[in-house]
Amino acid sequence: MPTLKPVAAPPIQGVVPALNELPGFSPGDAIRVGVRSPIGHYRVPIYLRGKTGTVVQVIEPAMVDNEAEGFGKNAGSKRHYYRISIPMTQVWADYQGSPRDELRIEIFETWLERV
Repeated sequence: MPTLKPVAAPPIQGVVPALNELPGFSPGDAIRVGVRSPIGHYRVPIYLRGKTGTVVQVIEPAMVDNEAEGFGKNAGSKRHYYRISIPMTQVWADYQGSPRDELRIEIFETWLERV
């Protein structure tokens, strides 16, 4: 399996980010997926919470927080989604595949913590 290198999404021509709408993470940054409770209406799989990985790509443009929006708590502020890579050996303790295997998923910025 070829190793894919982290890439930054190209900027969208004519789009000027508002204050605090610049990405908080960059490709290659080490991250941890946050842990929250109660489980509730969150859009991050439970089995990924607390796992560490790497930012592979910043998803452009910045978007409204769909979790906060679902509860009517967003005033239109925007942040980024990030494509992250988590080693499969972190996801499943008894994983028997190649140690290079990884899971890639897009996760909203509010769920990511810098490691």
